Amino acid sequence: MPEPIQRRKLYQEVLERLMARIHQGEFPPGSQLPSERDLMDQYGVGRPAVREALQAMERSGFVEIAHGERARVVDPTADRLIAQIAAGAQHLLRTKPDMLRHMKEARVFLETSTARMAAERATEEQVARLREAIAAHRASMVNLEEFIERDMAFHREIADVSGNPIFPSVVESMFRWASEFYTTLVRAPGAEELTLAEHQRIVDAIAAHDGDAAAEAMRAHLMRANDLYRELGQQ
Repeated sequence: MPEPIQRRKLYQEVLERLMARIHQGEFPPGSQLPSERDLMDQYGVGRPAVREALQAMERSGFVEIAHGERARVVDPTADRLIAQIAAGAQHLLRTKPDMLRHMKEARVFLETSTARMAAERATEEQVARLREAIAAHRASMVNLEEFIERDMAFHREIADVSGNPIFPSVVESMFRWASEFYTTLVRAPGAEELTLAEHQRIVDAIAAHDGDAAAEAMRAHLMRANDLYRELGQQ
């Protein structure tokens, strides 16, 4: 027996019509939507329906709402897209422990591929930026939090060389999603130096445009790092 058609709430109608206008180009990225009062008049609805629609659009990353200002249409980027699933991804990792292992495996698969692509595509300028990233990473050794942040930035820089904007966004997100599951002071003695040496091997392979060597150097680095860190709660 067919299910009965559910009545839609007013805010859903407002949401659908506003999204259609955005997709049709009436409100391009960076532009402001009409005021709440104007939207109420245009659609013949009350303020609660308009506000709920705008809040739903904000939660989905379509608009930004600053206090006292009209909603502004967001410029869609890969970073914004990935950020929208951050909370769900972290919840998944917290509630299903096996997912952390799966994510580590996925990270190795992705980053060996981006290292190979970087070796195939890197310009001299991009190689120079990678060498600068290593130098900045080394300079941050006195500050553990900055060292970890520079570590992430290095991996994102390699993914960025691919020319595909989705890869650096995913690489950074995987790094950040998993970071809370590791204790920060479980590095083996000299591990920071080892990390820097491994990064250097990756960059040297990229500079030599040796895709196999770059992929293998990245794989070895990530596998060693996975073993080096200890998950919270495991003593």
